[in-house]
Amino acid sequence: MSDGGSIDTNVVTLTRFVLEEGRKAKGTGELTTLINSLCTAVKAISSAVRKGGIAHLYGIAGSTNVTGDQVKKLDILSNDLIINMLKSSFTSCILVSEEDAKAIIIEPDKRGKYIVCFDPLDGSSNIDCLVSIGTIFAVYKKTTDGEPCERDALQPGRNLVAAGYALYGSATMVVLSTGQGVNCFMLDPAIGEFILVDRDVRMKKRGNIYSLNEGHAKDFDPAITEYLHRKKFPQDGSAPYAARYVGSMVADVHRTLMYGGVFLYPANSKSPEGKLRLLYEGNPMAYIMEQAGGMASTGTETILDIQPKHIHQKSPVVMGSTDDVKEFLAIHKKHFPKK
Repeated sequence: MSDGGSIDTNVVTLTRFVLEEGRKAKGTGELTTLINSLCTAVKAISSAVRKGGIAHLYGIAGSTNVTGDQVKKLDILSNDLIINMLKSSFTSCILVSEEDAKAIIIEPDKRGKYIVCFDPLDGSSNIDCLVSIGTIFAVYKKTTDGEPCERDALQPGRNLVAAGYALYGSATMVVLSTGQGVNCFMLDPAIGEFILVDRDVRMKKRGNIYSLNEGHAKDFDPAITEYLHRKKFPQDGSAPYAARYVGSMVADVHRTLMYGGVFLYPANSKSPEGKLRLLYEGNPMAYIMEQAGGMASTGTETILDIQPKHIHQKSPVVMGSTDDVKEFLAIHKKHFPKK
């Protein structure tokens, strides 16, 4: 709203924002089209999530996805929506989804130059208890000349041209970066558009929240155990950190972005590679963190520098405020010095 309660007639929508960014970068408009089509899918998923119970869309579909999670009907719907929207936008040649064992190679007459990796409905095991869930996406450019193949998607996060996530919380929000900082757009259901509400988000250097699943404590390595002890029993007389863990990556990362602190999904003795997938969870979230002035590491290397070996590769994750991540890395280095 502008002065006097009148309607703001010069509103910045996500479409307008990306168009303006594209014009500045002298782009072809293909990335704008791609992001637009993703946003249409997000609106449809948001609508389905909101009326999931009424429309009998939730509940287990009776199968498991390639990474072993039980798939809900909403997962399948979300996956289909994103695939169909991207195919019909003529902007992509390869799609990598958490729900599909192999990369989807788009038919020749619908191809564009981009590769999109996505988790269509992250945190979907939380659907039935109404906890926030989300969609995560990462966009790369195809770098080879030949016929598109799965190997083209195995690019480090440094090559990303855009990444972000949609959060289906108390409102629906898209958080997006095209390499020029991080911006947040809220879905206005009255007009069906994403409106810019937070421009150029910058993370605090240090927060006061830590976020991880402490149910795995018996399997933690000593660096995690020491770090958590320091957060709960500070030696310098400062207040202990608050513990916050939703168990939905989008919700936990979004809170970390907004309030600062650190989000961890570390490796442990049961899961030596962690649990989160590099291409469509670790990389896009690490990209958002770095673009907002934060950090993202595995504990031993920067997430965005990892060269992926396969599309469903897992990676440990420690991301958030720079000082918090650095403090963890110093402890990790003490326990695991480089040989």
